[in-house]
Amino acid sequence: MRMAPEQLRNQLRGLFSFPVTPFTAEGEIDLPRFREHVRWMIENRPAALFVCGGTGEFFSLNLEEYRVLVGAAAEAADGQCPVIAGTGYGAALAAKFAEAAEEAGADGLLVFPPYLIQPEQDGLEEHYRRIAASTSLGLILYQRDNAIFAPATVGRLSQIKNIVGFKDGLGDMERLLRIQREAGGRLAILNGMPTAELSAPAFLGLGVLNYSSAVFNFVPDIARAFYQALRKDDRVAINRLLDAFYRPLAQLRERRKGYAVALIKAGLRVVGKPAGNVRPPLVDCNDKEEAELKVMIEAGQAVIQNLAPVSRSPRS
Repeated sequence: MRMAPEQLRNQLRGLFSFPVTPFTAEGEIDLPRFREHVRWMIENRPAALFVCGGTGEFFSLNLEEYRVLVGAAAEAADGQCPVIAGTGYGAALAAKFAEAAEEAGADGLLVFPPYLIQPEQDGLEEHYRRIAASTSLGLILYQRDNAIFAPATVGRLSQIKNIVGFKDGLGDMERLLRIQREAGGRLAILNGMPTAELSAPAFLGLGVLNYSSAVFNFVPDIARAFYQALRKDDRVAINRLLDAFYRPLAQLRERRKGYAVALIKAGLRVVGKPAGNVRPPLVDCNDKEEAELKVMIEAGQAVIQNLAPVSRSPRS
């Protein structure tokens, strides 16, 4: 049964994952591989699955591909965790994606910034009001790129019943603190920075322990170990994992635009769970970079082998 917005708000706590969208050699969606990938991720107990998001290459999917992928994820999840689908572009097109997601069984929506435009705050607010009015699903606002919110704007939007969360991809802690206070506890706050683990200690200073981990796609053991270390405020474990895996990964990510996605698919190839290449305009990593990533993965796993056993509590 689909979650009501208030139920979804209460579920937005913990470590989230963003599945990739596998493609065939011909560039078509690889649905059997997607189902397998989603099932594997669910076995590793994410708090929620964000499908057809940035890591899932939402920008390259047509509406029918999107509908099929969201439906497959909802079927595979089978109520074990919320399935939240991406939506975006202009308000009218975002509403069509929202309708498709709702029909396919999604529990909520992550709303990407409006296409291209640098809007004023009143225009930005009206954009999200229209999307919220087009669906009964719970919505998560996403602050990044050209969607930078004034705290007062978020405060007003937080009064809308089905706007339930705020994902921050900006990293401005002063602004986020003010947004948090304006929302008055009505929104779940999520860390949505690239390689979120690098900024997780700073977000924790604001009481935000919820974040999406792209590396959960290919090294869920490392992702969960870091999350548990963060929950315990185990600075030794946090710093060892940052130094062995996350900082080198971020340095590799910064070499070329779009590597935040391409590296995830490279990681899946390294661990023996290939999901095809990225779609243009993204470009794939080269063999040398993939070999470097393999060394990072081995270093991260060596660290967790020497840590205390990670708690197996469900979706903590």
